[in-house]
Amino acid sequence: MARYTGAVCKLCRREGVQLFLKGERCYTDKCGVNRRAYAPGEAASRRGSRRPRKMSEYGKQLREKQKLRRIYGVLERQFRFYYKRANSMTGKTGDSLLQLLERRLDTIVHRMGFAPSLPAARQLVLHGHIKVNGRKVDIPSFRCRPGTVVTVKEKSNQLPLVLDGLRLAENRTQPGYLDVDRKKLTGTVVSLPERGDIQVPVEEQLVVELYSK
Repeated sequence: MARYTGAVCKLCRREGVQLFLKGERCYTDKCGVNRRAYAPGEAASRRGSRRPRKMSEYGKQLREKQKLRRIYGVLERQFRFYYKRANSMTGKTGDSLLQLLERRLDTIVHRMGFAPSLPAARQLVLHGHIKVNGRKVDIPSFRCRPGTVVTVKEKSNQLPLVLDGLRLAENRTQPGYLDVDRKKLTGTVVSLPERGDIQVPVEEQLVVELYSK
């Protein structure tokens, strides 16, 4: 399947916020957003006389959609599938959309602290380092439900990605819908994530407005 393989720091700069796609680097002065606080391609226009254009309402909605899509690393077609499913669920569509994205296996692995970033968590899953309910699962989009037990394989517990994830997780707040034992490298999804548990810098209502036109 197609996947973005360019410089991920450009994605953060384009959205104007840290998307934390490079793990530990995002917490240092080397972060692309801190070093260059403008979008890619804006440097040339800044040297000229052109004034920045005022963003339209559609532009704001599009940027929020792109930001959310890039945070979770899903492609447009897959993202539309998530929106359609969320729109058919009870409750607020925006909350349901975030809940579906948050229940992805790669997201759960990252939230549990077993990987320093979402791209790193996707790599761990794809390479078969993660077990779900005692069985190997190598599908990043696998949807976890309450009661799902996620474990790092015993032979993989000393991988650099896993060790980096555990170190960074010490300074992060653990979501309330997860119960994690980082010494045993295992965790359980105890409930469905609520909006207050999902700390992403996105106005999901703008995404709903974009797709509901």
